[in-house]
Amino acid sequence: MAATFALPVRVYYEDTDAGGVVYYANYLRFMERARTEWLRALGYEQAALMTQGVAFAARSATVDFLKPARLDDELLVVCGVESLGRAQMVFRQRIERAGELLVDATIRIACFDPARGKAIGMPKPIHEALKTLL
Repeated sequence: MAATFALPVRVYYEDTDAGGVVYYANYLRFMERARTEWLRALGYEQAALMTQGVAFAARSATVDFLKPARLDDELLVVCGVESLGRAQMVFRQRIERAGELLVDATIRIACFDPARGKAIGMPKPIHEALKTLL
């Protein structure tokens, strides 16, 4: 994982459970936001891609929840491309608080045609942009 992207995230009340810690599924939302913002930083917005018949969806996730984040914490959501295929990619992601690792994850993302619901190869420009990040 050579190049990485980092997105700062603040924990709001809506992100927490009854105990005041981040609800586990919300970590996946934070990671999704980081991947989306990284794609945007590369010049590709998902809404525009969908009009071209291109979308991305999580295919699998392995997540280790190591330590809890709490209300008002400032987090850093980091992602990098671990491997890249023609129709899918694997991201390594982590969530940190002041340099302390809270969550470590591997997320497999597939490229598909949203109208047909079928896997497709990534458009060449996106694939080439992602390849430079390996």
